[in-house]
Amino acid sequence: MTNEPALQALIARVNAARASGTPLAIEGGGTKRFYGEAPAGERLDTRALAGISSYEPTELVVTARCGTELAKLEATLAEQGQCLPFEPPQFAPGSTVGGMVAAGLSGPSRAAVGAVRDYVLGATLLTGRGEVLSFGGQVMKNVAGYDVSRLLAGSMGTLGVILEVSLKVLPVAPATATLRFAMDEAQALRRLNEWGGQPLPLNASAWWDGTLVLRLRGALAAVNAAITRLGGELIEPVHATSFWHGLRHHEDEFFTKALAAVEGGARLWRLSVPPTTTALALPGEQLIEWGGGQRWVCSAAPASLVRDAAARAGGHATLFRGDKSAGAFAPLRPPLDRIHRELKKAFDPSGVFNPGRMYPGF
Repeated sequence: MTNEPALQALIARVNAARASGTPLAIEGGGTKRFYGEAPAGERLDTRALAGISSYEPTELVVTARCGTELAKLEATLAEQGQCLPFEPPQFAPGSTVGGMVAAGLSGPSRAAVGAVRDYVLGATLLTGRGEVLSFGGQVMKNVAGYDVSRLLAGSMGTLGVILEVSLKVLPVAPATATLRFAMDEAQALRRLNEWGGQPLPLNASAWWDGTLVLRLRGALAAVNAAITRLGGELIEPVHATSFWHGLRHHEDEFFTKALAAVEGGARLWRLSVPPTTTALALPGEQLIEWGGGQRWVCSAAPASLVRDAAARAGGHATLFRGDKSAGAFAPLRPPLDRIHRELKKAFDPSGVFNPGRMYPGF
């Protein structure tokens, strides 16, 4: 891989940027350009470094380069009856594997199967020093003791260019069913917490506007038993697939309305809170996922009001879309802020990559 022209071009570009003090904005398909703070610097296009390096279906491992289109990777896995179980959102055509890991976003099944970082087995990184480093396989760690390959998930490209990543994949579940229930927010949260403590094949959930939708996945017998036990309205598979696809990629009714509201001055927030958190008294529309652990809030309320509500619940709020003058990510406490800054210095001491994409100064 180190002798490939595409990689050598990236290394040369990084070395030149470091020497001249020119910041670089790492980007693949650009489908998550809106996420986090605004990109700063000259664009560093990673799409030339594409392709699946290796795939061993029997070992449930795939290795792909950063510029590989996520849709193509998932199509390859589907041919073998396998998938990325954390359902990474794409938002628009052209989403890449590198962007998937850098953003660290997961879809509807996150609470049941884990996040992106839980499936990262290894990674190859181009640092701000122009060095190509590989992590994983033998669980190589840096001197501070961090599992670097997983640390890259959600780093927003601030530590380096993710050149290649090895991912654990899983077989597609043999059975899937979707149930719909009419209930208010408080009742939905109570039921989700009750069901979450029971041996049920719950894979995803979503509540909005008086309707709770559950997805069951697993062995056919387990799914059929859960349908009988839970009741509710069984949704036709074609409609259920469309719903979960829309929720995953933010194409369903809640998100299309939210995007329209953002154009009018509202903000779309992503709140991470304990699943047992009761209904949040916030103005605007709310959609609840992950068994209560993720709350989407579309509101014109002040940023301080939303962030305070999340903090009181023991969580945090990310400003997903809209005016980000209040900062995209929740402010870090001093110990975490120090760790972030030290990591940035270790991998990108000259501050070449994605400056300010997460927080001012790194």
